[in-house]
Amino acid sequence: MSAVQPKISDPLEILFKPTRIGGLDLHNRIAMAPMTRAMSPGGVPGENVARYYRRRAEGGVGLIITEGTFIPHPSAGHDENAPRIYGDDALNGWRRVVEQVHDAGARIFAQLWHVGLVRKPRVHGVGRLYESGLSSDDRLSPSGIIGGNGLPFERVGRPATLSEIRSAIEAYGAAACTAKALGFDGVEIHGAHGYLIDQFLWDQTNLREDEYGGDIGRRTRFAVEVIQEIRENVGRDFPVMLRLSTWKQQDYSARLAANPEEWAAIVRPLSGAGVDAFHLSQRRYWEGEFGTKANLATWTKKLTGKPTITVGSITLDNSTAEMMRGEGSLPKDNLAPLLAGLERGAFDLVAVGRALIANPDWPHRVRNGTPLAPYSLSMLQTLV
Repeated sequence: MSAVQPKISDPLEILFKPTRIGGLDLHNRIAMAPMTRAMSPGGVPGENVARYYRRRAEGGVGLIITEGTFIPHPSAGHDENAPRIYGDDALNGWRRVVEQVHDAGARIFAQLWHVGLVRKPRVHGVGRLYESGLSSDDRLSPSGIIGGNGLPFERVGRPATLSEIRSAIEAYGAAACTAKALGFDGVEIHGAHGYLIDQFLWDQTNLREDEYGGDIGRRTRFAVEVIQEIRENVGRDFPVMLRLSTWKQQDYSARLAANPEEWAAIVRPLSGAGVDAFHLSQRRYWEGEFGTKANLATWTKKLTGKPTITVGSITLDNSTAEMMRGEGSLPKDNLAPLLAGLERGAFDLVAVGRALIANPDWPHRVRNGTPLAPYSLSMLQTLV
Protein backbone atom coordinates (compact mmCIF):
# COMPACT_ATOMS: atom_id res chain seq x y z
CA MET A 1 0.00 0.00 0.00
CA SER A 2 1.42 3.34 -0.97
CA ALA A 3 1.85 6.03 1.64
CA VAL A 4 -0.74 8.82 1.74
CA GLN A 5 0.73 11.95 0.23
CA PRO A 6 0.46 15.08 2.41
CA LYS A 7 -1.82 17.75 1.03
CA ILE A 8 0.08 20.65 -0.46
CA SER A 9 -1.11 23.85 1.20
CA ASP A 10 -2.45 26.67 -0.96
CA PRO A 11 -0.01 29.62 -0.87
CA LEU A 12 -3.00 32.01 -1.08
CA GLU A 13 -4.27 30.90 2.31
CA ILE A 14 -1.70 33.10 4.09
CA LEU A 15 -3.82 36.07 2.94
CA PHE A 16 -6.76 34.69 4.90
CA LYS A 17 -5.07 33.89 8.20
CA PRO A 18 -6.02 36.07 11.19
CA THR A 19 -3.67 38.74 12.50
CA ARG A 20 -3.66 41.61 14.98
CA ILE A 21 -2.93 45.33 15.16
CA GLY A 22 -2.36 46.25 18.77
CA GLY A 23 -5.07 44.41 20.67
CA LEU A 24 -7.44 44.31 17.68
CA ASP A 25 -8.14 40.99 15.99
CA LEU A 26 -8.49 40.97 12.20
CA HIS A 27 -9.95 37.97 10.41
CA ASN A 28 -7.50 38.19 7.49
CA ARG A 29 -4.44 40.03 6.17
CA ILE A 30 -6.27 42.13 3.53
CA ALA A 31 -6.85 45.86 4.03
CA MET A 32 -8.56 48.36 1.79
CA ALA A 33 -6.06 51.11 1.03
CA PRO A 34 -7.17 54.69 1.73
CA MET A 35 -8.19 56.31 -1.55
CA THR A 36 -9.56 59.83 -1.82
CA ARG A 37 -12.82 59.64 -3.75
CA ALA A 38 -14.12 63.22 -3.21
CA MET A 39 -17.73 62.02 -3.22
CA SER A 40 -18.76 63.66 0.07
CA PRO A 41 -20.29 67.06 -0.85
CA GLY A 42 -19.48 69.66 1.77
CA GLY A 43 -17.33 67.09 3.55
CA VAL A 44 -20.32 64.94 4.54
CA PRO A 45 -20.17 61.18 3.72
CA GLY A 46 -23.61 60.09 2.52
CA GLU A 47 -25.41 56.78 2.20
CA ASN A 48 -23.55 56.13 -1.05
CA VAL A 49 -20.25 56.29 0.85
CA ALA A 50 -21.58 53.85 3.46
CA ARG A 51 -22.63 51.43 0.70
CA TYR A 52 -19.25 51.80 -1.01
CA TYR A 53 -17.33 50.73 2.10
CA ARG A 54 -19.84 48.04 3.06
CA ARG A 55 -19.52 46.44 -0.36
CA ARG A 56 -15.74 45.96 0.14
CA ALA A 57 -16.36 44.52 3.60
CA GLU A 58 -18.89 42.08 2.13
CA GLY A 59 -16.33 41.27 -0.56
CA GLY A 60 -13.97 39.84 2.06
CA VAL A 61 -11.73 42.73 3.16
CA GLY A 62 -10.71 42.36 6.80
CA LEU A 63 -9.76 45.98 7.48
CA ILE A 64 -11.16 49.08 5.80
CA ILE A 65 -8.94 52.18 5.98
CA THR A 66 -11.07 55.15 5.02
CA GLU A 67 -10.09 57.79 2.55
CA GLY A 68 -8.34 60.73 4.18
CA THR A 69 -10.62 62.67 6.53
CA PHE A 70 -9.77 66.28 7.29
CA ILE A 71 -9.08 66.97 10.95
CA PRO A 72 -10.69 69.98 12.68
CA HIS A 73 -8.08 72.56 11.72
CA PRO A 74 -8.63 75.68 9.54
CA SER A 75 -6.11 74.71 6.86
CA ALA A 76 -6.41 70.92 6.96
CA GLY A 77 -8.34 70.52 3.72
CA HIS A 78 -7.96 71.27 0.03
CA ASP A 79 -11.10 69.71 -1.46
CA GLU A 80 -14.68 70.63 -0.57
CA ASN A 81 -15.88 67.16 -1.57
CA ALA A 82 -13.45 65.16 0.55
CA PRO A 83 -14.84 64.13 3.95
CA ARG A 84 -14.12 65.77 7.28
CA ILE A 85 -14.28 64.31 10.76
CA TYR A 86 -15.92 67.23 12.55
CA GLY A 87 -19.36 68.80 12.47
CA ASP A 88 -22.57 66.95 13.37
CA ASP A 89 -23.56 66.37 9.74
CA ALA A 90 -20.27 64.70 8.83
CA LEU A 91 -20.16 62.71 12.07
CA ASN A 92 -23.65 61.34 11.51
CA GLY A 93 -22.49 60.21 8.08
CA TRP A 94 -19.42 58.49 9.48
CA ARG A 95 -21.49 56.80 12.17
CA ARG A 96 -23.56 55.22 9.40
CA VAL A 97 -20.40 54.10 7.56
CA VAL A 98 -19.04 52.41 10.70
CA GLU A 99 -22.36 50.62 11.29
CA GLN A 100 -22.46 49.32 7.72
CA VAL A 101 -18.87 48.02 7.78
CA HIS A 102 -19.36 46.34 11.15
CA ASP A 103 -22.62 44.75 10.00
CA ALA A 104 -20.67 43.23 7.09
CA GLY A 105 -18.10 41.73 9.46
CA ALA A 106 -15.04 43.94 8.89
CA ARG A 107 -13.03 46.40 10.97
CA ILE A 108 -12.60 50.05 10.00
CA PHE A 109 -9.96 52.72 10.74
CA ALA A 110 -10.41 56.44 10.07
CA GLN A 111 -7.47 58.03 8.28
CA LEU A 112 -6.66 61.44 9.80
CA TRP A 113 -5.41 63.99 7.26
CA HIS A 114 -3.92 67.46 7.09
CA VAL A 115 -2.58 68.43 3.67
CA GLY A 116 -0.30 71.27 4.79
CA LEU A 117 0.85 73.32 1.82
CA VAL A 118 -0.07 70.75 -0.84
CA ARG A 119 -2.88 71.56 -3.27
CA LYS A 120 -5.17 68.98 -4.81
CA PRO A 121 -3.36 67.27 -7.71
CA ARG A 122 -4.88 67.25 -11.17
CA VAL A 123 -5.94 63.83 -12.44
CA HIS A 124 -6.27 63.55 -16.20
CA GLY A 125 -9.92 63.64 -17.22
CA VAL A 126 -11.32 63.57 -13.69
CA GLY A 127 -13.11 66.38 -11.89
CA ARG A 128 -11.81 69.87 -11.38
CA LEU A 129 -9.19 71.50 -9.24
CA TYR A 130 -10.56 72.87 -5.99
CA GLU A 131 -8.84 75.69 -4.15
CA SER A 132 -9.84 76.33 -0.55
CA GLY A 133 -9.54 80.09 -0.84
CA LEU A 134 -6.77 80.21 1.75
CA SER A 135 -3.62 82.10 0.90
CA SER A 136 -0.28 80.33 1.23
CA ASP A 137 0.41 82.34 4.38
CA ASP A 138 -2.75 80.92 5.93
CA ARG A 139 -1.80 77.31 5.25
CA LEU A 140 0.17 75.45 7.91
CA SER A 141 3.62 74.19 6.93
CA PRO A 142 7.02 73.91 8.59
CA SER A 143 8.79 76.47 6.39
CA GLY A 144 6.32 77.66 3.73
CA ILE A 145 8.28 75.75 1.06
CA ILE A 146 6.95 73.59 -1.76
CA GLY A 147 8.56 72.10 -4.85
CA GLY A 148 9.93 68.94 -6.41
CA ASN A 149 9.37 66.81 -9.51
CA GLY A 150 11.63 69.02 -11.58
CA LEU A 151 10.30 72.26 -10.11
CA PRO A 152 12.53 74.41 -7.91
CA PHE A 153 11.82 74.50 -4.22
CA GLU A 154 10.51 77.93 -3.33
CA ARG A 155 9.06 79.68 -0.34
CA VAL A 156 5.40 80.38 -1.11
CA GLY A 157 4.22 80.82 2.45
CA ARG A 158 5.59 81.41 5.91
CA PRO A 159 6.83 79.05 8.62
CA ALA A 160 4.22 78.05 11.17
CA THR A 161 4.51 79.58 14.63
CA LEU A 162 4.89 77.35 17.67
CA SER A 163 1.32 78.10 18.73
CA GLU A 164 0.05 77.18 15.27
CA ILE A 165 1.96 73.91 15.40
CA ARG A 166 0.46 73.18 18.79
CA SER A 167 -3.05 73.85 17.51
CA ALA A 168 -2.56 71.35 14.68
CA ILE A 169 -1.26 68.71 17.08
CA GLU A 170 -4.32 69.19 19.28
CA ALA A 171 -6.58 68.90 16.22
CA TYR A 172 -5.16 65.45 15.47
CA GLY A 173 -5.90 64.42 19.05
CA ALA A 174 -9.45 65.74 18.87
CA ALA A 175 -10.05 63.91 15.57
CA ALA A 176 -8.84 60.61 17.02
CA CYS A 177 -11.04 61.06 20.08
CA THR A 178 -14.01 61.69 17.79
CA ALA A 179 -13.20 58.60 15.71
CA LYS A 180 -13.17 56.45 18.83
CA ALA A 181 -16.50 57.89 19.99
CA LEU A 182 -18.03 57.14 16.57
CA GLY A 183 -17.14 53.46 16.90
CA PHE A 184 -14.13 53.28 14.59
CA ASP A 185 -11.82 50.39 15.48
CA GLY A 186 -8.69 52.52 15.19
CA VAL A 187 -7.12 55.44 13.36
CA GLU A 188 -4.43 55.82 10.75
CA ILE A 189 -2.39 59.02 10.71
CA HIS A 190 -1.58 60.13 7.16
CA GLY A 191 2.11 60.93 7.29
CA ALA A 192 2.96 60.15 3.66
CA HIS A 193 2.95 61.58 0.12
CA GLY A 194 4.16 65.10 0.81
CA TYR A 195 1.35 66.19 3.15
CA LEU A 196 1.82 68.04 6.44
CA ILE A 197 3.60 65.41 8.55
CA ASP A 198 5.79 64.45 5.60
CA GLN A 199 6.64 68.14 5.09
CA PHE A 200 8.06 68.22 8.62
CA LEU A 201 10.04 65.00 7.98
CA TRP A 202 11.55 66.05 4.63
CA ASP A 203 14.72 68.16 4.66
CA GLN A 204 13.68 69.90 1.44
CA THR A 205 10.51 71.37 2.98
CA ASN A 206 11.59 71.69 6.62
CA LEU A 207 14.32 74.30 7.05
CA ARG A 208 13.39 75.20 10.61
CA GLU A 209 16.12 75.87 13.13
CA ASP A 210 14.02 75.37 16.26
CA GLU A 211 12.98 72.17 18.00
CA TYR A 212 10.85 71.08 15.03
CA GLY A 213 13.70 71.18 12.51
CA GLY A 214 17.35 70.34 12.11
CA ASP A 215 18.75 66.85 11.76
CA ILE A 216 16.75 63.82 10.72
CA GLY A 217 15.86 62.90 14.28
CA ARG A 218 14.66 66.37 15.26
CA ARG A 219 12.45 66.56 12.19
CA THR A 220 10.38 63.70 13.62
CA ARG A 221 9.30 65.82 16.59
CA PHE A 222 6.05 67.07 15.03
CA ALA A 223 4.94 63.52 14.16
CA VAL A 224 6.03 62.22 17.57
CA GLU A 225 3.93 64.86 19.32
CA VAL A 226 0.94 64.11 17.08
CA ILE A 227 1.13 60.44 18.08
CA GLN A 228 1.55 61.32 21.75
CA GLU A 229 -1.42 63.69 21.63
CA ILE A 230 -3.58 61.01 20.03
CA ARG A 231 -2.52 58.50 22.66
CA GLU A 232 -3.50 60.93 25.43
CA ASN A 233 -6.94 61.29 23.83
CA VAL A 234 -7.73 57.65 23.04
CA GLY A 235 -5.79 55.70 25.66
CA ARG A 236 -3.32 52.86 25.32
CA ASP A 237 -5.64 50.20 23.92
CA PHE A 238 -7.11 51.99 20.88
CA PRO A 239 -5.11 51.03 17.75
CA VAL A 240 -3.06 53.80 16.14
CA MET A 241 -1.37 53.28 12.79
CA LEU A 242 0.91 55.58 10.81
CA ARG A 243 1.18 55.74 7.02
CA LEU A 244 4.59 56.72 5.65
CA SER A 245 6.25 56.86 2.24
CA THR A 246 9.56 58.04 0.90
CA TRP A 247 8.08 59.41 -2.37
CA LYS A 248 5.84 62.46 -2.64
CA GLN A 249 3.01 63.09 -5.05
CA GLN A 250 4.99 66.13 -6.21
CA ASP A 251 8.25 64.16 -6.48
CA TYR A 252 8.22 60.41 -7.08
CA SER A 253 12.00 60.22 -6.95
CA ALA A 254 12.25 61.82 -3.49
CA ARG A 255 13.58 59.85 -0.56
CA LEU A 256 13.26 60.68 3.12
CA ALA A 257 16.18 58.43 3.94
CA ALA A 258 19.20 57.26 1.95
CA ASN A 259 19.99 54.18 4.02
CA PRO A 260 18.57 51.98 6.80
CA GLU A 261 20.30 54.02 9.50
CA GLU A 262 18.52 57.21 8.41
CA TRP A 263 15.21 55.36 8.14
CA ALA A 264 15.72 54.00 11.66
CA ALA A 265 16.24 57.56 12.90
CA ILE A 266 12.75 58.35 11.59
CA VAL A 267 10.70 55.26 12.41
CA ARG A 268 12.10 54.32 15.81
CA PRO A 269 11.03 57.57 17.55
CA LEU A 270 7.62 57.24 15.92
CA SER A 271 7.32 53.66 17.11
CA GLY A 272 8.34 54.67 20.61
CA ALA A 273 5.74 57.44 20.68
CA GLY A 274 2.95 54.88 20.58
CA VAL A 275 2.30 53.61 17.06
CA ASP A 276 0.87 50.08 16.93
CA ALA A 277 1.62 49.48 13.23
CA PHE A 278 3.07 51.15 10.14
CA HIS A 279 1.52 51.34 6.67
CA LEU A 280 4.30 51.78 4.09
CA SER A 281 3.27 53.25 0.75
CA GLN A 282 5.25 52.26 -2.32
CA ARG A 283 4.44 52.63 -6.00
CA ARG A 284 5.30 48.93 -6.49
CA TYR A 285 5.37 46.77 -3.38
CA TRP A 286 7.96 44.34 -4.77
CA GLU A 287 10.69 46.98 -5.21
CA GLY A 288 13.46 47.06 -2.66
CA GLU A 289 14.72 50.05 -0.70
CA PHE A 290 18.23 51.21 0.19
CA GLY A 291 19.84 49.11 -2.52
CA THR A 292 18.46 45.85 -1.13
CA LYS A 293 15.69 43.43 -2.10
CA ALA A 294 13.72 44.23 1.06
CA ASN A 295 10.85 46.67 0.57
CA LEU A 296 9.96 49.54 2.89
CA ALA A 297 7.48 47.52 4.94
CA THR A 298 10.11 44.84 5.52
CA TRP A 299 12.74 47.34 6.61
CA THR A 300 10.31 49.14 8.91
CA LYS A 301 9.26 45.94 10.65
CA LYS A 302 12.89 44.91 11.05
CA LEU A 303 13.85 48.27 12.56
CA THR A 304 10.86 48.74 14.88
CA GLY A 305 9.47 45.28 15.57
CA LYS A 306 5.98 46.61 14.83
CA PRO A 307 3.49 45.05 12.39
CA THR A 308 3.55 46.56 8.91
CA ILE A 309 1.25 46.83 5.91
CA THR A 310 2.71 46.73 2.42
CA VAL A 311 0.99 48.30 -0.59
CA GLY A 312 1.64 49.25 -4.19
CA SER A 313 0.19 48.08 -7.54
CA ILE A 314 -1.26 44.85 -6.15
CA THR A 315 -2.55 42.72 -9.08
CA LEU A 316 -2.16 45.65 -11.49
CA ASP A 317 0.23 46.17 -14.39
CA ASN A 318 1.07 49.81 -13.72
CA SER A 319 1.57 52.28 -10.89
CA THR A 320 -0.53 55.10 -9.47
CA ALA A 321 1.72 57.62 -11.23
CA GLU A 322 0.86 56.12 -14.60
CA MET A 323 -2.80 56.11 -13.61
CA MET A 324 -2.60 59.82 -12.82
CA ARG A 325 -1.53 60.40 -16.43
CA GLY A 326 -4.74 58.84 -17.63
CA GLU A 327 -3.63 55.26 -18.27
CA GLY A 328 -5.81 52.30 -17.36
CA SER A 329 -4.61 49.23 -15.51
CA LEU A 330 -4.90 45.60 -16.54
CA PRO A 331 -4.98 42.74 -14.05
CA LYS A 332 -1.61 41.13 -13.44
CA ASP A 333 -0.69 38.16 -11.31
CA ASN A 334 2.06 39.67 -9.17
CA LEU A 335 1.10 38.01 -5.89
CA ALA A 336 4.01 35.58 -5.58
CA PRO A 337 6.43 37.98 -3.80
CA LEU A 338 3.57 39.15 -1.59
CA LEU A 339 2.60 35.68 -0.46
CA ALA A 340 6.22 34.75 0.13
CA GLY A 341 6.78 37.90 2.19
CA LEU A 342 3.71 37.25 4.33
CA GLU A 343 4.75 33.64 4.85
CA ARG A 344 8.22 34.53 6.12
CA GLY A 345 6.93 37.41 8.26
CA ALA A 346 8.57 40.22 6.30
CA PHE A 347 5.32 42.19 6.69
CA ASP A 348 1.92 41.38 8.14
CA LEU A 349 -0.85 42.74 5.92
CA VAL A 350 -1.39 43.97 2.39
CA ALA A 351 -3.45 47.00 1.37
CA VAL A 352 -5.23 46.82 -1.97
CA GLY A 353 -6.20 50.04 -3.75
CA ARG A 354 -7.30 50.51 -7.33
CA ALA A 355 -7.93 46.79 -7.81
CA LEU A 356 -10.59 47.06 -5.07
CA ILE A 357 -12.28 49.91 -6.90
CA ALA A 358 -12.57 47.68 -9.96
CA ASN A 359 -13.28 44.52 -7.93
CA PRO A 360 -15.16 45.16 -4.66
CA ASP A 361 -14.99 41.41 -4.02
CA TRP A 362 -11.25 41.20 -4.70
CA PRO A 363 -10.54 38.83 -1.77
CA HIS A 364 -13.24 36.38 -2.88
CA ARG A 365 -12.09 36.54 -6.51
CA VAL A 366 -8.45 35.93 -5.64
CA ARG A 367 -9.28 33.05 -3.32
CA ASN A 368 -11.63 31.39 -5.81
CA GLY A 369 -9.52 32.01 -8.91
CA THR A 370 -12.15 34.25 -10.50
CA PRO A 371 -10.67 36.61 -13.14
CA LEU A 372 -10.20 40.20 -12.01
CA ALA A 373 -11.78 43.10 -13.87
CA PRO A 374 -9.43 45.78 -15.24
CA TYR A 375 -9.23 49.19 -13.63
CA SER A 376 -9.96 52.31 -15.66
CA LEU A 377 -9.70 55.96 -14.77
CA SER A 378 -13.39 56.45 -15.52
CA MET A 379 -14.15 54.44 -12.38
CA LEU A 380 -13.14 57.48 -10.34
CA GLN A 381 -16.20 59.29 -11.66
CA THR A 382 -18.60 57.04 -9.76
CA LEU A 383 -18.84 55.48 -6.31
CA VAL A 384 -19.97 51.86 -6.50
